[in-house]
Amino acid sequence: MNKKLEVKLKTLPTGSGVYFHKNDAGEIIYVGKAANLRGRVRQYFQASRTRDPKTDALVGEIADTDWTEVETELDALFFEAEMVRRYMPRYNILLRDDKSFVYVRIDLKSDYPSVSMTRGPMDDDAEYLGPYLSKFAISRALKYLRRAFPYSTHTPTNIPGRACLQAQIGLCPGLESGMTSLSEYRKNLKLLMQYLKGKRVVLVARIEKDMKTSAASQDFEQASELRNKLFALKSLDRQIIFSDRETLDISKDRGLVGLAELLNLANPPRRIEGFDISHMSGTDNVASMVVFTSGVPDKREYRKFKLRVPGNNDFAHMDEVITRRLSEKNRKAWGVPDLFLIDGGKGQVSAALMAMRRVGQNKPMIGLAKRYEEIIIPKTADKVDFEVVVLPPNSDIIKLLQRIRDESHRFAVSYHSVLKTKRQTTSALDGIPGIGTATRKKLIRIFGSTRGVVAANESELAIAVGPKLAMRIVQYRN
Repeated sequence: MNKKLEVKLKTLPTGSGVYFHKNDAGEIIYVGKAANLRGRVRQYFQASRTRDPKTDALVGEIADTDWTEVETELDALFFEAEMVRRYMPRYNILLRDDKSFVYVRIDLKSDYPSVSMTRGPMDDDAEYLGPYLSKFAISRALKYLRRAFPYSTHTPTNIPGRACLQAQIGLCPGLESGMTSLSEYRKNLKLLMQYLKGKRVVLVARIEKDMKTSAASQDFEQASELRNKLFALKSLDRQIIFSDRETLDISKDRGLVGLAELLNLANPPRRIEGFDISHMSGTDNVASMVVFTSGVPDKREYRKFKLRVPGNNDFAHMDEVITRRLSEKNRKAWGVPDLFLIDGGKGQVSAALMAMRRVGQNKPMIGLAKRYEEIIIPKTADKVDFEVVVLPPNSDIIKLLQRIRDESHRFAVSYHSVLKTKRQTTSALDGIPGIGTATRKKLIRIFGSTRGVVAANESELAIAVGPKLAMRIVQYRN
């Protein structure tokens, strides 16, 4: 980063807006939105931040950055889309990976217009607005805008015969029941389209003017509708559209950098694996392995283990799962993480640590104890000795570790529940050669239950399924 840009970034505001990264020729190479311009833009230039190669290439080209402040997150969302349409910056395309942009489709000329989202515009006489970079953000924005501009999401094949629930609560025009005329509905959709094109200020001024005109002509019903629309639009500055995810992203980066400092790592850990054990009184024992890459869950890399060690022994179970995880076969297939996170205290971490050393590996490993959210850090490599670190609950490091720990717990419990349910629904007739699903249903229908089948004598069973199967059931039953 050059000195001029370094000085310029110190003047970044903390409000919502859109930023423009430029190369040394003054060409706009990337456009982005931010709920907090200072926090988001400065992220790009953090030397310790983990980035993918495409983002690294972008940062390497940035010679200057400009920005435009707006009033709300919604304004930032739509202004970003307008700027991407206008400039088509090449890194906005490159950084999409294999994802396509999102468009809002409004079939204004239809006899029953509706609003929907699509990945690819078609030549079907509908209006397409976009492209938008985030389906999540535009979905949330449309949800809030629907309060000001009620629209239908019904397709031509599922138009209801009477007013739907959304119409009854004021979110749908209710064309099917005559609550709104088609001409009024189309007028309303044109206002929505104007907002989506980033013309909020002009639109609000127009609605205020129409409201005053209606009130002056004593059309108080129309003035009341316009007033409600105006209130709904002005309340949008209090709605969270994407700042929650932006804040989480900033916190995640800070957490990774903080972890590297806490553990004296050369670089922030790119791949973190979280492990947890789940069972019920020593039955259906399982372990989970979740993977966070650059602080983000990578569910394709998740693994689950059905444990072989019986009984209620978390230490033995942790020893088993780490030993299996670090087998030569799995190291070749999955690689080795930059950091192990164990759900548990000193006992669980000690068992995992000894298992790792036994297979000749020596990677950073820590634990997170649930009760006080203590971070358990092994101090020496030659023996099991621990340092216990307690950080504030709002620490970015703790938040990151909690997300990984909670996800490993969720994944372990879900697998345990599947095995437990399967075991509880296993019939005493399962596994008997010749007894398939149809025969089992027949026996239960005749004798009332599995218990009735077990209690029946051989002659009763022979009448139901024949002497050969009856004899086999009695043999397996005994």
